[in-house]
Amino acid sequence: MTAPLVILAAGGTGGHMFPAEALARALIARNIRVALITDQRGQAFGETLPEVGVHRIRASRLPRHTIDRVKAVIEMGLGGLEARRLLRALGPSVVVGFGGYPSIPTVFAAAFAKVPIVLHEQNALLGRANRRLASRAQAIATSFEKVSGIPADVRTTLTGNPVRPGIIAVRDIAYAAPTQDGPLSILVTGGSQGARIFSEVMPAAAALLPEGMKARLRIVQQCRPEDIDTVTADFRAAGITAVLSTFFSDMPAQLGACHLAITRSGASTVAELGVTGRPAILIPYPFATDNHQTSNAEAHTQGGGGWVISQRILTPKFLAERIVALAARPDTLVRAAEAARREGRPDAANRFADLVISAIGARPDLTASRNSIKDIAA
Repeated sequence: MTAPLVILAAGGTGGHMFPAEALARALIARNIRVALITDQRGQAFGETLPEVGVHRIRASRLPRHTIDRVKAVIEMGLGGLEARRLLRALGPSVVVGFGGYPSIPTVFAAAFAKVPIVLHEQNALLGRANRRLASRAQAIATSFEKVSGIPADVRTTLTGNPVRPGIIAVRDIAYAAPTQDGPLSILVTGGSQGARIFSEVMPAAAALLPEGMKARLRIVQQCRPEDIDTVTADFRAAGITAVLSTFFSDMPAQLGACHLAITRSGASTVAELGVTGRPAILIPYPFATDNHQTSNAEAHTQGGGGWVISQRILTPKFLAERIVALAARPDTLVRAAEAARREGRPDAANRFADLVISAIGARPDLTASRNSIKDIAA
């Protein structure tokens, strides 16, 4: 008997690809076949998991400008036709949507074909794509205990946000708070959209630290390519040891070694902080869709796992004072690390896999709209 096939519908960004990859690994371990339908950015997935078939379709953001919006809707409609052909050829048992505009054509095609649908919501606020798709799903897997915006009649299951195996391994490395005269390691990450403010504020904040703290400070910071030379020079002028890169392939090791993380609050970042149990200052990206990063940060820190600072008040002086205060109270960092760890769900991929497998053979109790372009534009 041929093993069931699960199709993952996800865009090419890390926030969607990391949980999709983790789920794929969990399903493959249970002898479930997996394929991915993505947009043009999803190239790396096939390199990481060669046993997963990768298929690409058209997809486009929906801009505000009327003419561009019409073009985008047409592109999404063509992507929907491509997805329908793929579903007919592949014959999946379940389609799993990870949100984001590239998932929309495939999930609509699954609804049209009456294939069971499971959605995954990474954030504490239901995303715009998943809002359009929620009524067509048999269930929504959530990363937070409370997620705003989910319709009352849709079944939800708290699974957590799956993270990479390397991140899970860090959970076994106990958090060690900095000593008064020992090294102080700070990890600064901002994602591709939000690192510039850290490039401006972090070197200036470090320059304001007491000289004794500067001597023991080690900063590992993600920067945009166009910022690295300037930030390197700024840290050097301040007498700070800093390791800078546009991308850290050893992020699990960097998380494991840090005493404090200063980060955005994207869903994957928050999940990784919880699984590894590392205290963090979270600065939500203020231009995130529907301000969902603020919802993530508040949900993660309400139990004491970190601190939320609005970018509006993020000045070098403010950040320097916060770093000095936390370094002087290692017990506060330890408590925050413990609280963050309690928020972590290292078994998220397996819990998610359980939910997906339970949907195999389900009979969708809904009528799929045949006017997909109209639904997408709504």
